[in-house]
Amino acid sequence: MIRITDIKLDVRKASSLLSEKENLLKYLYNQYHIIDKEIQSFTIFKKAIDARKKEQLYFVYSVDLEITNEKKYVDKKVKGLTIAPVLTYQEITSGDQMLTHPPIIVGFGPSGMFAALLLARRGYRPIVLERGYDVDQRSTNVERFYKTGVYHEGSTILFGEGGAGTFSDGKLTTLISDIRCRYILNALIEHGAQPEILYINKPHVGTDVLKIVVKNIREEIIRLGGEIRFNAKVTKLIVKDNKLQGVMINDEEELLSSVCLLGIGHSARDTFELLYNERVNIIQKAFSVGVRIEHPQLLINQAQYGKFANEPYLGAADYKMSYHGSDKRSAYTFCMCPGGWVMCASSEEGGVVTNGMSESKRDYENSNAALLVNVNPSDFGSDHPLAGVSYQRKIEQKAFVLGGSNYNAPIQLVGDFLKDQPSTKLGSVNPSYRPGYKFAELKALFPAYVTQTLREALRDFNRKIQGFSIDDAILTGPETRSSSPIRMTRDEYHESNIKGLYPMGEGAGYAGGIMSSAVDGMKTAEKIIVMYQPVDQNGKTY
Repeated sequence: MIRITDIKLDVRKASSLLSEKENLLKYLYNQYHIIDKEIQSFTIFKKAIDARKKEQLYFVYSVDLEITNEKKYVDKKVKGLTIAPVLTYQEITSGDQMLTHPPIIVGFGPSGMFAALLLARRGYRPIVLERGYDVDQRSTNVERFYKTGVYHEGSTILFGEGGAGTFSDGKLTTLISDIRCRYILNALIEHGAQPEILYINKPHVGTDVLKIVVKNIREEIIRLGGEIRFNAKVTKLIVKDNKLQGVMINDEEELLSSVCLLGIGHSARDTFELLYNERVNIIQKAFSVGVRIEHPQLLINQAQYGKFANEPYLGAADYKMSYHGSDKRSAYTFCMCPGGWVMCASSEEGGVVTNGMSESKRDYENSNAALLVNVNPSDFGSDHPLAGVSYQRKIEQKAFVLGGSNYNAPIQLVGDFLKDQPSTKLGSVNPSYRPGYKFAELKALFPAYVTQTLREALRDFNRKIQGFSIDDAILTGPETRSSSPIRMTRDEYHESNIKGLYPMGEGAGYAGGIMSSAVDGMKTAEKIIVMYQPVDQNGKTY
């Protein structure tokens, strides 16, 4: 297999009568004299948009080819042509220790889901405990909350099947380079995601498609002998001589196992407290807080694509920016949702939290992104391991009051925020946040260093993207759940200080998004596989 990189095609070719593959084959013939009949297999490995020069945009590709006379092309040492690396996930050999009961997985977000999928495919028949509801019931409950404004733990977008990522853009971008990423992407495609997520530069699935995908993954896990229990909250660890014996579910049922994988997510604060009280080793971790900024999607398209802004084959434009202030504070955009909505992501009564969501078409009139400032343990005012949670909670409770104590969010126009004056009416941008909003001065939410850094970043980002800080853009607050405020320490085998307990994913402080969480879930599942034998139908090892 050979890989050819840096193939540039004029974006206007996308609207021609030729298909994408036909255009690429034509390029290969013109540049490398590779003819169609020589190609035994053809795969797009990567696709991105080069929009640096607004007068001319390009799609940039890398393709993998299996061709006859491969050696002839490789020996020529042609620029951009290399041997393609092997990207197939290599399964590990099972260990020889005996499991008395199937492994337990707590949480059915990305880390829990992919740990469960891998274990189920290898015959370990995992039992998944998810405190929230299945995805259909989640959707019903969330919609009821938006209509009534009456909070219930089961109505949050943070807990339940698929985790917080189900109600998001389903962004699959990651800074990590790991062979497991391709395994995860292929699994998502097998269960209903779009095939192009395997190669586009910034893949996303969309909430509407994710709801289908997570259900299909659940069904495979069950078909392979796994078990998934919803509305099953872990309320106690059963520990003897510092070794896990099992867990208590909903203060009612004991479930025995010597192995438990913890994929609880970054907002399971009551579970953090439970684990702290059970003497699981927890330390403070830095995270970020800030707001959601909302623009007309057309403005972002024009800023990024210039005269090509309205071309449908380009899709909704996105952005990613960072700013480093003079006082060692940094700000950055995160979780950008083109053509999407700002969502209520509260997970506790009496607190307001925001997040972003897009569906697969990304065709809503607004775009939004988190605009965040880093905060460190030195800002928390305490050395308690859960001090970061208290820091977040204080901001969220202020937001609840500023928004009217009904889960409406406080908002302020960018122009007014920069001028340090209250907003009194909307301009050209309509806020998308549900259940509703109320004008407020957002400086009341944050310590002065956060407010100051946000203002500095807005001015800087406006120089990078023209119109980013237009007066009418909307700031909705607060965004406080960018990542976990804690880390559960673990050893090289992913085991905590309690033997048999394996913290993993974003909630444990080892990931920051769908892909990295899923990868960490797989890595943790591998630690179980390499140690133990699979499980038979009666829950015993072979």
